[in-house]
Amino acid sequence: MIYDALFGKPLISLITVGFAGIVVWYFLSSQRPTTRLVVQILFFAVMTLILVGSGIEPHRFQGYETQDPQALLVILAKSLWWLHLAWAVIGFIRLYLVLEGSPREARLLQDLVIGIVYIGMVLSILAFVFGVPIGTLVATSGVVAIILGLALQNTLADVFSGIALTLGRPYVIGDWILLSDGTEGRVVESNWRATHILTPGNNIVVLPNSFLAKLGLTNVSRPDEAHLLILTIRIAPTRMPASIRQVMLTALTSCNSIVRDPPPVVALKGLDATSLEVELQFRVTSPSQRVPARNEVLDLVYRHCKSAGLLLAVPPTARILAADLPTEENAKPPSVTPLALIEAIPVFATLTSEEKAKLAETTTVRQFRKGDVIVREGEMLPSLVMVRAGIIAARHADEERGRLAPGDFFGETGLLAGMQEVCTLEALTPVTAYEIDQEAFAPLLAERPALAEEIAEQLAGRAERFRDGAALPAEQVRSAHAILKTIRTIFRA
Repeated sequence: MIYDALFGKPLISLITVGFAGIVVWYFLSSQRPTTRLVVQILFFAVMTLILVGSGIEPHRFQGYETQDPQALLVILAKSLWWLHLAWAVIGFIRLYLVLEGSPREARLLQDLVIGIVYIGMVLSILAFVFGVPIGTLVATSGVVAIILGLALQNTLADVFSGIALTLGRPYVIGDWILLSDGTEGRVVESNWRATHILTPGNNIVVLPNSFLAKLGLTNVSRPDEAHLLILTIRIAPTRMPASIRQVMLTALTSCNSIVRDPPPVVALKGLDATSLEVELQFRVTSPSQRVPARNEVLDLVYRHCKSAGLLLAVPPTARILAADLPTEENAKPPSVTPLALIEAIPVFATLTSEEKAKLAETTTVRQFRKGDVIVREGEMLPSLVMVRAGIIAARHADEERGRLAPGDFFGETGLLAGMQEVCTLEALTPVTAYEIDQEAFAPLLAERPALAEEIAEQLAGRAERFRDGAALPAEQVRSAHAILKTIRTIFRA
């Protein structure tokens, strides 16, 4: 029989307090850990006072008949006391076990310690409430653990690999990683069992931690996301290698999508009778910029080669006669006349051959030295200007917004509306340009509305690219519709 003190109302009060504590703990917000801890300590203290006042020792097993209804109250009361003790300890762990600057490691350590606390609570209830011999149970559980370990081998491998990856910190959420099997993407989630990667194809790849731990891993986001790209270009050896290298370097310098510090590198890789192999090395701000940057670099290489009279080499697998190979003596450089440049610019693609020829006849050649200011902020040019050779920088408030390369064009009253009004154009290298008078251009815009729309779309895109976020005033950034309206107003198209 249990002592008479065990049969009184204190047990009912203790059980009531215990369940009340569970309800209050459930409804308290997890965003207020300090309040939760104080409430847990208060309920635990009240339960301890009731147990001590009732003469019950929760850390000792007292023999009783489990069929006795009053004994069931003791079992329930002592179990609730151990549960609240575990929650109070866990509250301390959640609040004070923090590793500054290492939230993932802190959470991992918290989870491990909390798991140990729960295991200790269960063993304590078995030993001090139900009188189960823990020594025998531990010995038996060792055999069970071996069986479970073999059955859950893969799952346990994932868990321990996850612990190793968390402690080693080869990556964190948000990093872009590249695996040795070719998988790459941004880490969006990492848990005990697997890591979730968002690929460039906008798919989620779930990799088990044990599989991920065996692969070679490159963290592209460290020390930053600047990413090196390498392109190989083959040029016909019609010029001295130093001249070809300078043209390639100029093409990279005019690119707006690559990082300029550190500067791009042009390496001459090989030379034979058919080609000079050139390797272009440049960086982009992030892996997501690789495709746009590669596209722009290839476009600019073509433009500068055409402007400088360089020829691309034939493929190494092509079978050609030695007499047909381009050399410095027999090479015929591409023509870069005003007509050729007009035909190369996509915006003039809708014009007929006669219209292009007539437009080319009105052009005049303009030369600018390095450092010359072509147009200042707020100024307007009375003509359309097409870049024949060289690089022009667009600056706003002494900050560079972008660069113009051979084939680009600019001009006043809407032909570069949205950029020219807020940017100063300065020659970074010696520049040759073709100027088309406004009077020659106005009839074309009047006869071909599609031409005005095409120009407006291109200029709006260029203005947006040069805008650089919110650095320019909103009223100075014009849409394609506003640019088109300006073109039609000025030229009465």
